[in-house]
Amino acid sequence: MLEIIDLSKKYKQKFAAQGINMFLEKGEIIGLLGPNGAGKSTTISMLSSLVVPTSGDVRLMNESTIKHPQNIRKILGVVPQEIALYTDLSAEENLRFFGEIYRLKGAELKQRIEEVLEQIGLTDRRKDLVKTFSGGMKRRLNIGVALLHNPDIIIMDEPTVGIDPQSRNYILETVKRLNKERGMTVLYTSHYMEEVEFLCDRIYIMDKGHIIASGTKEELKNILSSENTISIKVERANVEFIQLLEADSTVRQVKVQDRDVTVIVPKEYNLFQKISQFAEESGTALISVEVKAPTLEDVFLHLTGRALRD
Repeated sequence: MLEIIDLSKKYKQKFAAQGINMFLEKGEIIGLLGPNGAGKSTTISMLSSLVVPTSGDVRLMNESTIKHPQNIRKILGVVPQEIALYTDLSAEENLRFFGEIYRLKGAELKQRIEEVLEQIGLTDRRKDLVKTFSGGMKRRLNIGVALLHNPDIIIMDEPTVGIDPQSRNYILETVKRLNKERGMTVLYTSHYMEEVEFLCDRIYIMDKGHIIASGTKEELKNILSSENTISIKVERANVEFIQLLEADSTVRQVKVQDRDVTVIVPKEYNLFQKISQFAEESGTALISVEVKAPTLEDVFLHLTGRALRD
């Protein structure tokens, strides 16, 4: 349905995105992951025809959207990372304003407003000013705006940032439902790996302006098929203990989060004895040590050297 071919964007002497190749099949939910500064937003801006690429092409049903941007704009909905609403207007007034921008009129616009308010669960708050809404409600209305013209493709750029768990779950279920019931194609970026695990059929991982890996969840996890992920829980993450792990020549990655230390090593290497030795040398109290099956977070750490939320 949508194909991205050798897409690049250069600002002065630096590439924000370079040689991007992706495809979206009709009815898929595709994850686009990458640490901050990886080039995701630039790529999304080029896909949605807001930014003209330096080179490459985006093809919708084999026709260039660079040459004919109106073709993608008609069928594309975009949920931006930042809230894009008029806070001094009500939910209904926002939907009417943006609906008219989409050239919806009369009975069709009225019907779509009713349908969208129901989809995003804000029918009972339709007359309330947006400035009285919680962060989660604003996010849901932001999604509603992108749905007004019944798009075939929707790009969602971190739509659950900074909201409560209940609103987050509502948004995830809404995305799943739109995809299942309407066959809507979704490109989804997130800083929450569990969202990607729940939603996405295939995943692209970006770093430093390049796509560095792609595939289904299982295909990506197979990248670490020759490695073990060891989860270590400690009473306190002693700096010396971490330094000893990082200095070991067979250790490929070390990630520290509070009292949890994750280590990636080759499968043939038994690190348990070294872990005990390093803990004793550094005065670190071990609570537990276990080998885990590789997760998407482990793959991301392995490929980029950073956790997704870093």
